[in-house]
Amino acid sequence: MLISVVATAAALPLLIIYVAEKIKRFSLKGVFLKTAVSLLFILTAIGGGISSGSTVYPYLVIAGLVFGMTGDIWLDLKYVFPEKDIPFTYAGFTVFGIGHVFFVAAMLSAFGGPDDSLLCALPVAAAVLITIAVLAMEKPMKLRYGSFRPVVAAYSMLLFSTALWAGFLIFCSAGDQPALWFMLAGGISFALSDLVLSGTYFGKDHDKPADIILNYIFYYLGQFLIAWSVMFV
Repeated sequence: MLISVVATAAALPLLIIYVAEKIKRFSLKGVFLKTAVSLLFILTAIGGGISSGSTVYPYLVIAGLVFGMTGDIWLDLKYVFPEKDIPFTYAGFTVFGIGHVFFVAAMLSAFGGPDDSLLCALPVAAAVLITIAVLAMEKPMKLRYGSFRPVVAAYSMLLFSTALWAGFLIFCSAGDQPALWFMLAGGISFALSDLVLSGTYFGKDHDKPADIILNYIFYYLGQFLIAWSVMFV
């Protein structure tokens, strides 16, 4: 647990330095700083995994966090090399989506689900409905998904699945699993981060310092909460 505490504490000053760099300019220095912060949420989960009694859950969560770190790199590189914006954006969405698959797999591996398969369809259906709502809000929110609309739809379903499955499994376990509460809070924070980020990627005038700061507060809060869930399995 000491490793996790130290890694989490070390992330804050690095995050402040990174956000300050991101506000000033898009640079490779920023990419390295962001990668360093992301390595720390992975180290947080590794520290928790060492003391965890679970043999599968930590590995799946760590895999999801590694994909998240990879997504961090791709999506920051798209600003450093704007001529490669489209492939880097697709790469970022793809690996982040895979990360959420690992988070859901981790929860199901540790906590299972109800025997009734119809009940298991509830979080899936909820993810579909929320995704439809996200797409329907494109014009009211003054966004323009363009050719990214299919990948936005696929990613949204995976993104919201983390929080939805956590909430569903909390309900099934009568709220008796602390790890699921961490995963729920992390999933919600992650989703809020991406809702802020959608304005930056697909809207106009949403790249102000306040937008950048808010995005990273929610994003790293989400990733570290998910990493800390490993400690409570």
